[in-house]
Amino acid sequence: MRCVIARFPFDLTKGEVEQSMSGIAPEPVTGVSVTIGRRLYPVMQVGEVITRQNRRDFTVAEMRRALTRLGFTCHEAPPVAPAPHTRADEDALGW
Repeated sequence: MRCVIARFPFDLTKGEVEQSMSGIAPEPVTGVSVTIGRRLYPVMQVGEVITRQNRRDFTVAEMRRALTRLGFTCHEAPPVAPAPHTRADEDALGW
């Protein structure tokens, strides 16, 4: 399938993307992610590997659109856990 990423056309298939990511360890997910095989990868990491471009050259939206069209499942950013409510002097006193 032809995808345009950072103004460059790429002919990608789902199998090629899976093969490209097969030996690569996933980075910690902090934003939008994609499931490839049984692993969860940040979409920007996948974009960098399959396009061989710097991550600054394309956007999350471009990669998400391309990966979704190829049949991958993309996920929103994980929710941020709220900070526990502690007083500043609580830890100092040990109470």
